[in-house]
Amino acid sequence: MTLQELMTKAVEARASDLHLIVGEPPTLRIDGELEALKGYPKLTPNDTKALIYSILAPEQIKRFENEQEFDTAYDLPGVSRFRINLHYELRNVGVSIRVVPHKIPTPKELGFDETIYEITHINAGLVLVTGPSGSGKSTTIASVIDIINTERRAHIITIEDPVEFVFTPKQSIIEQREVDIDTKSFSAALKRVLRQDPNVIFVGEMRDLETFQATLTAAETGHLVFSTLHTPNAAQTVDRIIDMFPPHQQDEARLELAGVLRAIIAQQLVPREGGGRVAVRELLINSPAIANLIRENQIAQIPSAMQMGGQEGMRTMDMSLRQLYLAGEISETTARNRMLDPEKLTTYF
Repeated sequence: MTLQELMTKAVEARASDLHLIVGEPPTLRIDGELEALKGYPKLTPNDTKALIYSILAPEQIKRFENEQEFDTAYDLPGVSRFRINLHYELRNVGVSIRVVPHKIPTPKELGFDETIYEITHINAGLVLVTGPSGSGKSTTIASVIDIINTERRAHIITIEDPVEFVFTPKQSIIEQREVDIDTKSFSAALKRVLRQDPNVIFVGEMRDLETFQATLTAAETGHLVFSTLHTPNAAQTVDRIIDMFPPHQQDEARLELAGVLRAIIAQQLVPREGGGRVAVRELLINSPAIANLIRENQIAQIPSAMQMGGQEGMRTMDMSLRQLYLAGEISETTARNRMLDPEKLTTYF
């Protein structure tokens, strides 16, 4: 049993994740459900450690053992790329591995509509893709960036931890910088990125106030900036951003965000009828009405404004779930379980 063998099994099974945990056999996540790999024994402490250490450089092992947490990426030629998280659990090494395809999915494969496609034509401002872990945020942003790469002559810089999808330059030129390898941190990279003549910037994650302030500055100064947050919908995303700031700076932050925000795409993956999963997306476009609600701290009114903003391409998560249900893509049970207001499933918004 080798790690490369297990990775290949994960790809062949169309799994999103592979987990190596002491006392359990290698386990896959397929269509959101965990399944043990058949024919493999329960892993011992030596098994998990030997499997993951087999692909790490000595300095990576040393760093993991010192910090007890470590993120990296691994490319298995001809199979896939993988994002790897190492951690300790009950003094044993635990490993979570996300499958990252070599091929970036197309907009059609991801179910993009015209409004999301139009976002790729924005020249400046902030676009956020949000959702829980494993909801496909990185995949959505990779596809959006690849549209820009295909259609525009732009200088694209990504700052990631670690680098996930690897882009092949087409019309654009692309630099992909990895935290701890090419730069010390997201905030350190953002302090210098404006001197590198970018048109498009992707910030893999906004983890702290300093990173978010630098991201806002980049968006304010004529750049198109993409980033992600672990928030379930647009209104909570706005709240989360403002809450990052100390109370005495929050009014100023609302003004700044209202000025630079262009769109929020909140998404989740739900079971598809007949097997597999389908992305459900909420889409906020920062219209004058939305910008005014942000400035006036009337965040609770954003969902209602989105329901009224269909002509601008906006939709709430409930509206998207209802649309998928009426199209036969998802079951009534799935739709009702995911909706904030299940009664609207059979009524008009």
